[in-house]
This record gives sequence, C-alpha cells and structure tokens, in this order.
Amino acid sequence: MEPHQELFWKDGDEVYRETGGLARISSFIENKFESSSRAVFLDNGDTFHGTYVPVKNKGIRMAEVMNELGIDAMTLHWEFAYGPERVKELEDELSYPILAINCYREEDEERLFDPYKIIERNGLKIGIIGIAATIVDKTMPKEFSEGIYFTLGDQELPYFINLLKEEENVDLILVLSHLGFPQEARLAKEVDGIDVLLSGHTHNRLYEASEINNTIIYQSGCHGSFIGELNLKMKDNKIKDYRHILNIIDKSIEEDKEITETINKIKEPYKDYLSKKVGKSIDGLHRYNVMESKMDNLLLKSIRDFKNTQLAFSNGWRYGSPIPPDSEITVENLWQIVPANPPVSTCDLKGKEIWDMMEENLEKTFSRNPYNQMGGYIKRCIGLNIYFKVENPKNERIQEIYIGDNKIQEEKYYSTTYLSTQAVPRKYGKNRKTHQINAIEALKRYIKNNSPIKIGKTNSIVPI
Repeated sequence: MEPHQELFWKDGDEVYRETGGLARISSFIENKFESSSRAVFLDNGDTFHGTYVPVKNKGIRMAEVMNELGIDAMTLHWEFAYGPERVKELEDELSYPILAINCYREEDEERLFDPYKIIERNGLKIGIIGIAATIVDKTMPKEFSEGIYFTLGDQELPYFINLLKEEENVDLILVLSHLGFPQEARLAKEVDGIDVLLSGHTHNRLYEASEINNTIIYQSGCHGSFIGELNLKMKDNKIKDYRHILNIIDKSIEEDKEITETINKIKEPYKDYLSKKVGKSIDGLHRYNVMESKMDNLLLKSIRDFKNTQLAFSNGWRYGSPIPPDSEITVENLWQIVPANPPVSTCDLKGKEIWDMMEENLEKTFSRNPYNQMGGYIKRCIGLNIYFKVENPKNERIQEIYIGDNKIQEEKYYSTTYLSTQAVPRKYGKNRKTHQINAIEALKRYIKNNSPIKIGKTNSIVPI
C-alpha cells in the first residue's frame, strides 16, 4: 500500500531504492493517461495479500483504495489465502470484476468468476480474458481451494477467443494471466488469436516486451514497484506497431494526497504495532535469488532455533519487499517476509524422503515442460547442502546431499522444522506436530537475541 524498498542492480552491486505505493500509482495513472477513454488499466493479482493490513482484515480495507484507481479488471492468486468464499465477498466490494476462465466449483462445475469482460476504448471493442494461478489447488494449503478446483486454462482459452471474435465482434483480445512467464510463453505459442498477454506470477521485470506467435507479452515485476505500459498504434482495428515501457514507480512521482490520507486512516490503528523496532540487520535481505536467499535464511534460522532441529524448510516464496543493509527491522518488515504467518511445525524426515521431496521441488521449479513448473523458487532449507544438475531430467537432478559433514542416509530420520505444507507436504515425515508459536513470533525472538543480524549464505542449494 505504501512506498517501500526495492532491489536493483548496478555494475554488479545491489542497490536499494524507495519505490511503489498506491498513492504514487494513482498519480502516475492520472497524469499518464489524461483520458480513460483511451486506456485500459488491469491488475494481475497478489494484490490483497502480502502485508499486514490486508491480511488483518482479509482485503476489505484495501478494496477502498483500489476502487479509486480506475482499474478495469483483475485476476488473482494469493487472494485465495482467505478462502474462496471470502474472495467472492471481496469481489462484491470491488468496483471492477475478477476474471478467471479456469476456476470452478466442485459441486456444480460452474465457474466461480466471470471468464471475460468487454470494454470499449477509443472506438475499439476489447475483450479481456482472465486466467487465475493454476497452482492454488496443487501446491498451496488445502483451505485456499476448499470446494473449488483449477485448470491450466489452455483448453478453455481458444473457445473464449473465438466467442469474443465471432459472436461479440471484438477488435482486440487481451489475456490477463497469472500462470507465470514460462507458462504464458508456451500458451501464446500454442493458442492463436491472442493480441496482448499481460503476464504475472513470476515477478519478471521485462524492460522489453516479447513477441510470440503474433502475441505481445509483457510482465512488470512485483510489489507495485513497477507499472507496465503498452502503447498500441492501430490501423483498421489491427495492431500496426507498439511501444512498451516498464515504468518505475519511484520518488519522482508525486503522491495523490487523497489516497495518502485514506491509507493513513486505514493504517492508523496499527501504526504503533507495525513501527515497533525488533532489531537491526547488517546485511541486505531480499528474495531475488532462485537458489538461496538471506531473507529466507533468517526465517529458517528463526524457526529452527525454536526447537533446535537439524533441518528447516520453508516455501520458495518470491514476495516480500527487501530490507536494505544497516537497517532497523520493524514488525511491519516481518509481516512482509511471511504475511501468512503460519504456525511453526516439526516432524522427522527420513533421508530418502528428503531426497524425493527435493527432487519433486526441483522438477516444479525447472521442469522442461513449463506447464509443470509450479513455483516459487526452490524450496528454502538450511542444515543440508544439495548439489544438483539443473539440466537433468525429472528425478535425476540431485547428485549428492550432505547433512553436516556426512552424506545423507536413506533410512535415517532427521529432525526438521518447517512452515506449512508448502514446505513439507503431508505425505512426508512422521511425528508431525504444530506448535503454539507462529513464524512472526519466532522471527521476533531470534532477531531480539541475535541483533544486529548478519546472515550469510550456506550453499544449501548448489547447481553444478
């Protein structure tokens, strides 16, 4: 909702800059597009989750702000953390629709959301088709998808493209998809008739749009730090040329005062709690590494410290705004690291289970078939060192695993701490226990006892 730190790179070094904030986004949209009759503004999801305030009230207060931005439609992913019933209630609070051709009720096979929306801009009739994240019922906690299921959307998409073109006579087909860039690149190759595909989920910063099978594809980072802009030059209702810009929402953009005031009112009850300082970090903390990140190592050390287990696992989440080096860590930072705040759990994992679990995760991250990629990044872990071949086929990537100085033993059990079934699926482990402490409290305790924090990398996941 508010400005935050974002990570950039310059001459091989990490650079942290303040970006984002809905008040700046509002000003950018208003100033950039003086007439909404020529612009389409779409949201790709993960919007109503990820920080303390929306999680606290399940998105309801944030809807007040989003309704002021002039959004035409959205699709979604992490919004399902509140459960499907709450997501439908949230949609009722919005002034724009949630679109998804690939989300169905189990009881009657009907779609949970409208599949498309038709709008007119500058004399053009535009069909917007939504595709929600397909992994919600496959890799995420079961309460996210209670009573619903998801398809990839690739089978439904040609039907709706044809319907919009042949029956509704639209001039442009826009697909708003939260499948991920690799998946959407394949989708564009396989499905004809997509004019523009607005990509999401994998947090790619595409400074130049891609073209695949006459489809223009672009993705615009994460955290509301960027806005992707696509300017189309039309002739006879066809795209003749285009210009793509990845706009950085930074301090050069003046904040919309009314939006700022609204956000301040929404956050006022939580201001003292969120601004409380927990400790200090010497290192910069972020999640912009596929194999291992210092932000996740801090989280893993915190939960492992609670029960002093040999190993710790968490999901390879991509979200979480960075914390610059030599910075105070606040409670609000902790909620950006792990906004779902799951309880700390423990179990005993057999060596073979660890091997199989990580092979499964490597396939979901690096599968040769993009449709089988279901990340996040690689599962985060500490206490072990995995050496693997990225290029190898499924179930043949791991070469060696060490726990401490010793090779992993297939039949030996290793004590493990983890966060949610995204980290250690239910089919693995014995003696599974959920404890009366959540991730945020574990972080608070660890940081308090170890501040200033200096978190290195442990080479937990090493491609060779």
